[in-house]
Amino acid sequence: MVELNGFACSRLPTMGIGRERLYVNQLSQAELDELSNKRPTLTYGQAKQAPPSDFIPAHVAFDKKVFLESQGIELNPPEKMIFDPYTELRKMPMRMYVTPSSFDQLKQFLTFDKQVLRFYAIWDDTENMFGENRPFIIHFYLADDTVEVRELHERNDGRDPFPVLIRRQRLPKSFVDKMKTFPRCVLEISNQEVLEWYTVKDFAVGKPITLLGRSFFIYDCDEFTRQFYYEKFGITDFQPVDVKKKPPEEVPQIIPPYNGYGFLEDSLQNCFSLLPQPPRKNFIKMLENDHKVLRYQVALESPNPEERKRQFILSYFLSTDMISIYEPPVRNSGIIGGKYLGKTKVPKPGSTTDNPVYYEPADLTIGATVEVFGHRFIITDADEYVLNYMESNAESFPATTLQSLRDHFAPRRMAVQAAESQSAAGMGRQELEEVVKQVQEQLKHHNYLSNSSMREAFLHHDKDGSGFLDKEEFFALCNRFNLPVSNALVNKVRRQCGQCVRSLAFS
Repeated sequence: MVELNGFACSRLPTMGIGRERLYVNQLSQAELDELSNKRPTLTYGQAKQAPPSDFIPAHVAFDKKVFLESQGIELNPPEKMIFDPYTELRKMPMRMYVTPSSFDQLKQFLTFDKQVLRFYAIWDDTENMFGENRPFIIHFYLADDTVEVRELHERNDGRDPFPVLIRRQRLPKSFVDKMKTFPRCVLEISNQEVLEWYTVKDFAVGKPITLLGRSFFIYDCDEFTRQFYYEKFGITDFQPVDVKKKPPEEVPQIIPPYNGYGFLEDSLQNCFSLLPQPPRKNFIKMLENDHKVLRYQVALESPNPEERKRQFILSYFLSTDMISIYEPPVRNSGIIGGKYLGKTKVPKPGSTTDNPVYYEPADLTIGATVEVFGHRFIITDADEYVLNYMESNAESFPATTLQSLRDHFAPRRMAVQAAESQSAAGMGRQELEEVVKQVQEQLKHHNYLSNSSMREAFLHHDKDGSGFLDKEEFFALCNRFNLPVSNALVNKVRRQCGQCVRSLAFS
């Protein structure tokens, strides 16, 4: 190995077999001719062949200026480079004999170190889409006249917690005229481009200030800032400005009129939410009054006499305060009976959607008129359970309602009491069974068969619906249907029923 220019190179053999000298490193005449056309280079690689005399490099051949001039197009002269402050600074000598400024920055730093003025400002960005009033804190450092802007974050404001909007730096207030064409995206702003920087005199409470293109309104400051301005400039007017946004005026919600579909409370939920929730129910009331129903017999009020004959059953459900109406079917009446009104709350006439008033059990008295969605019904009768329920809960119902039911049921109760007293003083149970057997034997002897038209005839002659007929009408109907009539047997039945001599029970 041989070291050449700091590199280890292998040494070629110079002696062959038989110790004869080798001439491999000697150049031939052809190689010498080729080497004569090589240009000497300062590289360690192989020598390159010299280009011909008419050779033009590619970067020259494809140059835009050369190409356009070859095409006969004249170009403008080249422009001067933009003034670069850093480049000019490098051209200046290291030492400059310039009179120093009278302002001592070191003294300013030692005097005002760690003294910061704090201003509370707000940035009004409502002109832009989705803009809002955002609060900020402006710090002015007296040590070096630098400014820092920090953002105030509130809980659940939906913004990323970036504390600093503008880092601590000197902020320019006005620029030179050449700043209109100054390439800010390439070069930094220096003292040559700025005419004036922001100082402590430019900040005041109640005035706007523009920092890097953003306008901030200063509405307050801290106590140290007030004391500094009072000692330095004699300013005492630091009245805070109220920048809180006034709440918008409440727009009254207008409830549309009820359209008649569904329950009023259920339909009203569509006016309060896009996803309506079902109205709340009184579960305690539903559990206490479960399966408790007050039934009334009502008649339809109509100028048509055929309509006035129709009888209905009105059911009031105490658990939900709902009303249903059912019409018992009547044979050969020409009217299909069945459900007339499903379970629903019935509002009183004159009630509004804002304050609906529904029918209650206290409103359902004998002879009262109930208006159900434009149809008027008159209460003619009620179940005895209605009176028993109201008497057991007398404190929940008015006295007039309870008294009307008592007056309506008074004749029936008196009749029942009289029948019970007479039956107790009259025949016993054994005698009653003997009378029933005698009636059955007489009916068997005459081949009596039950006939539905017989009951309809008795009901037809009972005009007042009391269940009793006069003696003459009773015997006339018995003769009409060929019923066996025995005066002695009829008298026994009459005494057993406890009625007067002139009327007989047929039911």
